[in-house]
Amino acid sequence: MADQDNPQASAAPSAAAPEPTPAAAPAHSGPSGPTTPTRFGSDRPSGGGGRSHSGPPRGDRGGPREGGGPGGPPRRGKRQFFRKRKVCHFCTGKIDFIDYKKADALNQFIQDRGKILPRRMTGTCSRHQRWLCEAIKRARNIALLPFATEL
Repeated sequence: MADQDNPQASAAPSAAAPEPTPAAAPAHSGPSGPTTPTRFGSDRPSGGGGRSHSGPPRGDRGGPREGGGPGGPPRRGKRQFFRKRKVCHFCTGKIDFIDYKKADALNQFIQDRGKILPRRMTGTCSRHQRWLCEAIKRARNIALLPFATEL
């Protein structure tokens, strides 16, 4: 009855004044009920190909987590692995010169195939690792250490 009293209500809406849509209207109605539209659409399968972001939201990068460290809270009954910090063998012994003529001392910093072990495995500091590499290369040149072993 209100439409009969108002002549503008029966006319089609004009382009200047669009009719407002209700905010509570569902955008998509599926088998589980009305849902709001997502960025990719609701019919896109979750998982499978592509990269997925499973970390914290972009705005929340730092700060302590409630559940512990990376990977969530620690599990009950399972021991946590605590890595002992490696210290430089040469710094603790206060060695200021690595002698290339002591092949037995240098041999523990070489793999079985003759490669020089990296710092992350031996625990030497960067200064002593440079000195160690230089000493190993000098010992190789005068045949105290092998360049490589036979396969």
